[in-house]
Amino acid sequence: MADAAADVRSSGPRRARIKDVADLAGVSMKTVSRVVNGESGVLPETRDRVTAAVVELGFVPDRHARSLKRGDSDTIGILIDAISDPFFAAFVSAVEELALAEGVSVLFASTGYDAAREREQLARLTGDRLRALIVAPVGVASAELEVLRHRFPVICVDRAREGIDSIVVDDFGATVEAMREFIARGHRRIGFIGEKTPYPTVAARLEGYRAALAEAGLEFDESLVIAQGRLRDEQSVTGLLARPDAPTAVFCATSPAAIATINAIAADRLRMPALISFGDFEFAGAFTPGITCVDQDPRLIGEATFRRLVALADDPAAAPDHIVVPTRLIRRGSGELLPEAADLPAPIGALR
Repeated sequence: MADAAADVRSSGPRRARIKDVADLAGVSMKTVSRVVNGESGVLPETRDRVTAAVVELGFVPDRHARSLKRGDSDTIGILIDAISDPFFAAFVSAVEELALAEGVSVLFASTGYDAAREREQLARLTGDRLRALIVAPVGVASAELEVLRHRFPVICVDRAREGIDSIVVDDFGATVEAMREFIARGHRRIGFIGEKTPYPTVAARLEGYRAALAEAGLEFDESLVIAQGRLRDEQSVTGLLARPDAPTAVFCATSPAAIATINAIAADRLRMPALISFGDFEFAGAFTPGITCVDQDPRLIGEATFRRLVALADDPAAAPDHIVVPTRLIRRGSGELLPEAADLPAPIGALR
C-alpha cells in the first residue's frame, strides 16, 4: 500500500481520484464509492482498507456528483464516432471511470461517421431513460439537440453546436503552433495529411496549416495536401513522400492519418520526414524516432465533460457554455527532425 501511495504523491500536486483510492486499497471503484457514501454490503476488513487509503491520500469525494443520480435514471448516454478511434476510446474510458465511481452507469453507441446511423442511434439512446447525453455530433442539428436539452443535460464533445454546451480544443490554434515548430527548424515544404470528413475539426486544422504558411510568407501548394478516406489509403501517402520534391515535414491532422503515414513510410522504406500528429495514440513513443503529437488529452476532456454534467444536473437552467480544453505538444523526436537531416530508416514497428 505504501508503494502505491508513493506513486500517487510522486505524480504531482493533483487531487487524489477515486481510482487512486481503489488502487491503493486493492478494491474496485464501486467498493470505494460504497464506503465513502456510507452504504452497506462491504466487509469490515475491506472497509478498513478503503478508509485507510482515503486518509493516506487525503481523498475528498465529490458530493455534488450525486446530483446526477437524482430522478428516475442513473444512466449517461454517450454517442461517439467509433470506439476504434484512439481518442474516443480513451475519452469513453475516462467518463465511464468517473461515472462508475459515483454509481452512475454509462451506455454508449457509435455513429460510424454516418448521419443516418447517428439519427438511429440517438433514437435508441434517448428512447431509454437517460440522466444525461454526451454526443460527438455528425449531422444532428442544434434544434434537435435543443429539444433533448429540455429533457436532460446535453453536451457536445469535439465538435460544437450553437446553443448547446460543448467541450472542444482549439484545432486552429494548436495547428498553427505545430506548424511554427516546423518552420522554425527551416522546413519550407510542409505536407498536410487529413481525412475526408464533414467535421469542422479537420477543416479548422487545414485552415491553421494555411494560416501558418501565410504567416511565414510561404506559398500554399495544394499538391502537398492529401485528404484520405477513412480506410487509411496509404498509396496516396506514398505518392506524396516518394516525389523528387517531397515535403521535408508532414502535419497529420488526425491520429488515424498519422498511423497511415507511418505504415506507408515503413512499407515502402521511404525517407522519414519531420512528422507531427494531431492526436496522440498508443505506441507513438515506441517508434524510432518517437512520434511528436499535439495531445488533445482525452482524459482532460472527459473530466471537463463530467464536471459540466454535474454542474448542469445542479442547475438545469444554466446558460450553455463553450469550454476549450488546452492542448500540449509532446516532443518525441519526429517533429524535431531538420530538413537537411540525412536519410533516416523508416519508423520501427508500423501499425498494421
